Amino acid sequence: MATDMTEAIRQLMQDRNMSEELILTTIENTLLAAYKRRFGNADNALVRFGEDNYEVSIYAKKRIVDSDNFYDPISEIELDEARELNPDAEINDEILIEVDPKNFDRGSVQSAKQTAHQSIREIQKDSLHAEFKDKIGEIIIGYYQRERNGTIFVNLGKIEGKLLKKYQSPREEFHVNDRIKSLIVEVNKNQNGPLEVILSRTHTDFVRAIFELEVPEIYDKIVEIHKIVREPGYRTKMAVYSNREDVDPVGACVGLKGVRILAVIKELEGEKIDILKYDPDPRKFIKNALSPAEVQDVIILDEAKHQALAVVSENQLSLAIGKQGLNVRLANRLVDWNIDVKTDTQFEEMDIAAESRRAVSELFGEGDEFETEYSLISQLPGVEPRIAALLRENNKDFIEDFLALSEEELAEIGLTADEQKNIRNLIEEHIEIVEEEYAELEEEDSGQSETEAHLAGDEEDVPATEEYECPECNAKITVDMTSCPSCNIGLSFEYEDNTMV
Repeated sequence: MATDMTEAIRQLMQDRNMSEELILTTIENTLLAAYKRRFGNADNALVRFGEDNYEVSIYAKKRIVDSDNFYDPISEIELDEARELNPDAEINDEILIEVDPKNFDRGSVQSAKQTAHQSIREIQKDSLHAEFKDKIGEIIIGYYQRERNGTIFVNLGKIEGKLLKKYQSPREEFHVNDRIKSLIVEVNKNQNGPLEVILSRTHTDFVRAIFELEVPEIYDKIVEIHKIVREPGYRTKMAVYSNREDVDPVGACVGLKGVRILAVIKELEGEKIDILKYDPDPRKFIKNALSPAEVQDVIILDEAKHQALAVVSENQLSLAIGKQGLNVRLANRLVDWNIDVKTDTQFEEMDIAAESRRAVSELFGEGDEFETEYSLISQLPGVEPRIAALLRENNKDFIEDFLALSEEELAEIGLTADEQKNIRNLIEEHIEIVEEEYAELEEEDSGQSETEAHLAGDEEDVPATEEYECPECNAKITVDMTSCPSCNIGLSFEYEDNTMV
């Protein structure tokens, strides 16, 4: 069969967007299917194309046998008949005999057509799958075709895409032939069905892709998007940063007179967009994330658990929280911290633990702003949990109580000499007034001891040579006398308010 198939092949290449190699493979499979349907077996069939690949022929490969042993006309040919085609033919040689297409009956032709259609569909599905698989995460434009059970079918040209209900913004509404810009999120190749392309207008990458189209600095990686969080149809928060000091990341995204951000808002059907600057400092990042509210201060309550407190003025509280808590909820997701918003009045009424304030001081180096007055040993940084528990059990956790104890008394409750020394060093390091308070405490203790010594009759503290007058005869007497040498009245010495009578 020598058939000119140039026009048919060109038409397939144009209409089906198939490569020439795939088309030739399809033609070969089609002819082999027709041969098999006509002769029952295609093992000895061979398809060959001309030099220009536009002429094709099908041959039957047959073995030459002696006429006495001839029994299979499909795969064998008699020697005499073979020599009519090739005079040099010999027994057991193989010869190719071209098959006339007129030998194919109607059933064979129909079978070949079905094979060709199936092959073209599979090839086209594979080709489209490979093409759209590479486009996942990209924006594509199509047109509203129809709607069924909430799913919008979008004409993408070569194929039909699906915009599922869950991927549609609640504030958007489309009609037939409306232009729809969406993001390719999935490409599924079904075994017996058509290729399935899933589209989305609610994905955060949809916003990212739109900004890449509208903002050249993002496309060129001068400005990069740190993270995007979104409540589709209501609000989007996007954190950006710049790789160049001379480029303002927020200003680049907003554009001159807001032209760039307005284009994005228009595409999102009026959804609000907050663009803020990313900062590696979590306090500054949290403050930025709560925009458009103005945050006075951010307190890190627990760094390990990512818990923070944002302090705002009374008139900024509702703005910081947002309608139904949307603003603070998006801020939480953006910075990956659990943010509690309080007014400055509410914050003053709160009992923020000294350890939390100390952690803020150490983490951000702002000790002056968060200076803490410690009253307990257990509050001091670096105190071992065992020592803190031991002091609490013995009611000696207060710093004043600790300083009032001697080394022997501290040893009795279980503190070694090294542990005592370490605690005293911590007190001196973190409490500036410790030495002054301790000196006053020692002075008070010293005064108390002297009084007790006087009351006990300590001779070193009461001079023996001090003289007094006898209450009866006014004669001179001293404290070592038991009776007056003049009138012999009995003497007794007592002390009241440090005055001897």
